[in-house]
Amino acid sequence: MFDRMMGQFLVESGRLGKGQLAEVYKRQASQRAKLGVIAVSEKLITIAQAEEINALQAVEDKRFGDIAIERGYLNSAQLERLVDLQGNAFHAFSQSLIDLGYMSLEELSAATSDYQFKNGLLDTDMAVLKNDDTERVIDIFVDSNEKYKELFTMGVKDLYRLVDCNLWIGKAYKTTNLKCEVMGFQKISGSENIFLSIAGKYDDVQKVAKAYTKEPFIETEEDALDAVCELINCINGLYVSEQSRKNISVDLEPPVYATTYSEIKAEEAVVLPVYICDGEVKFLISVGTAVNVLMD
Repeated sequence: MFDRMMGQFLVESGRLGKGQLAEVYKRQASQRAKLGVIAVSEKLITIAQAEEINALQAVEDKRFGDIAIERGYLNSAQLERLVDLQGNAFHAFSQSLIDLGYMSLEELSAATSDYQFKNGLLDTDMAVLKNDDTERVIDIFVDSNEKYKELFTMGVKDLYRLVDCNLWIGKAYKTTNLKCEVMGFQKISGSENIFLSIAGKYDDVQKVAKAYTKEPFIETEEDALDAVCELINCINGLYVSEQSRKNISVDLEPPVYATTYSEIKAEEAVVLPVYICDGEVKFLISVGTAVNVLMD
């Protein structure tokens, strides 16, 4: 997820072109990051120390990790962790940027620091993002109570699993109304009253529908929105099943879709922007409040 966040930031800040970013992601798909790049990213060694080890490798037949331990820059436990991180998406992204010559390690380190400063993130937040721990990432991006965080975590995990493993999210925000071109929504009633919706521009929602159904020829608006409602029902169904195991009685109402710039009105709702399938949808949840959908 963080590889996509940083990719967007690099483009928006003028450090990378969209075509270059596409090349980076293409290379990343088969890339394993080098230990030096990971060690600097994880702030275990400095750029100067990584460059020193690289220079020594040119004259000594030794691995990066062995030299790092000999020089006292890493211990064996740290080296083991770095090896485990070689399959990490952000580190593979970083390695691809460097290998393609689009950025140096120093430039990438500076850009990552700028991203951190711009978004007001702590070092611990950055570690969470780099490690792609969805539940803890939601903690950073959703400033709401635990029920909202639980629902968003489950939803984002399902979207990742069922639709697009390259999705990323923006900062959640509270609202009392949301008006979008199209939307699918469903209510959960009983011991808990929950409203969940996926909304956005039709073209973006259609992309989600195609990725979810694996049907590339969804052409009608009704078919696309019906598929999104099926996806919403799947997300909520998993939540209801989990609540049932806790002996909490909740019921799913049939999902509904709406078109022509319908509007959701609620006493309070939280919207999480989700960047998915090369588009953006609004993932809205309202808990314990009255919700009305005004359809034209």
